[in-house]
Amino acid sequence: MNRRHRFLLSLLALLLAAPFAVASPPPIGEVMAGEFALQQGDLPAAARHFLAAARASADPAVAERATQVALVGEQPGLARRALDRWRALDPGAVGMHGATVRLALSQGDQEDAMDASRALLALDGPGFDTLLRVLSESRGDASVIARAVTRELFEQQALPDRLAAWLRWAGVARRLKDRPLSERIIEQGMARFPDDPRARLLEIARLRESGDAAAARERLVALRDSGAILPELRRVAASEFARQGDLRGAADVLGEGVQDEASRGQRAAWLVLAEDRAALQQLYAELKAAGAVPPPPRRLLLGHVAEALDLFGEAERWYQGVPRGAGSDLALLRLARLHDRRGDPARAIERLKDLQSDTSADGERVRDSYLVEADILERDGRAAEARLALDRGLAVFEGDPVLLYARAMLLERGDDVDAALADLRAILDEDPADAQALNAYGYTLAERRGKYAEALPYIERAHALLPDSAPILDSLGWVRFRLGERQESLALLRQAWAKLRDPEIAAHLGEVLWTLGQRDEARRVWREGAAIDPDNRALRRALETFKP
Repeated sequence: MNRRHRFLLSLLALLLAAPFAVASPPPIGEVMAGEFALQQGDLPAAARHFLAAARASADPAVAERATQVALVGEQPGLARRALDRWRALDPGAVGMHGATVRLALSQGDQEDAMDASRALLALDGPGFDTLLRVLSESRGDASVIARAVTRELFEQQALPDRLAAWLRWAGVARRLKDRPLSERIIEQGMARFPDDPRARLLEIARLRESGDAAAARERLVALRDSGAILPELRRVAASEFARQGDLRGAADVLGEGVQDEASRGQRAAWLVLAEDRAALQQLYAELKAAGAVPPPPRRLLLGHVAEALDLFGEAERWYQGVPRGAGSDLALLRLARLHDRRGDPARAIERLKDLQSDTSADGERVRDSYLVEADILERDGRAAEARLALDRGLAVFEGDPVLLYARAMLLERGDDVDAALADLRAILDEDPADAQALNAYGYTLAERRGKYAEALPYIERAHALLPDSAPILDSLGWVRFRLGERQESLALLRQAWAKLRDPEIAAHLGEVLWTLGQRDEARRVWREGAAIDPDNRALRRALETFKP
């Protein structure tokens, strides 16, 4: 079944599920015949019967029904006649003008689409919302006319005079694949409404993206301190604090006003990353005070925060208190990790086996249980058993790319390089655009086989897909260094190190710096890498080779 057929069937289901309410009975015979035709999937016949009913009835709901069926059934002539009847009965109906736009778009009639769009804009709130929806939903040839209408209405300055409306209009342009118009609307909107908090947040984001972190930070703090952040913008403002690296500030902004499970969960995630124990303790108290009998999602969150505060006994009780059903699979997974953290890997694996045998559990949680089991076993020095755990997972989730990737990395660490490359190749055969697998395949070819020229195209493809990924920048810089491109590699490795303090990146950046004669900086980078993980294989090799 193609996408168009699925779309029509879904619309038909909506029509069948939504009987209309009428002020006076329409011709019952025509209505019954129309409903029967709908049930049989004969939309043209249904449209004819409903049009006949509309012509004989004074109720606009019947004309509306006739119009909907004709539009879904792609009967433009019948739709036009039904619309004429609807317009005569209820000339101010928002839905009627929206249906007129939809019909005009489908028929390629830009002039009629413009007239009906202006009529909707004159109704402001509900009319604007309806027009946004109709334009956004246009597909195929209709979207070409919708793009022209979107552009022309903006050129004619027909939009409501508020930034929120302009930004929503920019979103329509973007969905219609007119990115230049979308960017122009945003640019002009920011200039026209400079004091709107939305405009100020957009300008702050642009400053950050352009590299002016100090100005972005100054303006964001000023916006927060001015009290101008509207409740509906708190999440956006909080996310901007997080992007600027101020996770505590992000949590504080999001913590203002009415809270729900999503906002509390996001605050917890930021505070755990920030390792801010004082703020986590306050959040933990807030969560416990939010209700005498916490629902399952909050029990999971309470357990997560308790873990972050090293209150392992309390965390275990919260997880165990999640009743069987939604969320209990995640509780089992977290209990397993908690037992492992408390030095009881056997009990952790027992919990994981419980999850793996639970036929009602979410598939992704079960898949993750095999990953956690393999990780616990490998850290316990039982690499062969870890391999078996992943093999068992792949027997259940055949070809799963996450499990294949985990097994490939385990095999590579165990020096079974050919098998590791085979697993990565299997991922790429299924999805050639898997950036993580592309990077790992190229890096393994380079690092473990010395095939730098052969590795480079894989890593370059990964970089094109994820240009800001620190691990990919590291791989690209390291391979370019091995191919003799020292200055290019230095720039890439500096970017990687700035984005992610990782001992392997430190090893590579230090070696390039040392080779280029910048030995004091190389020593400093190596020291920082060793402070993170002195046992990293690449870092140990660099220190043994150069003896700084």
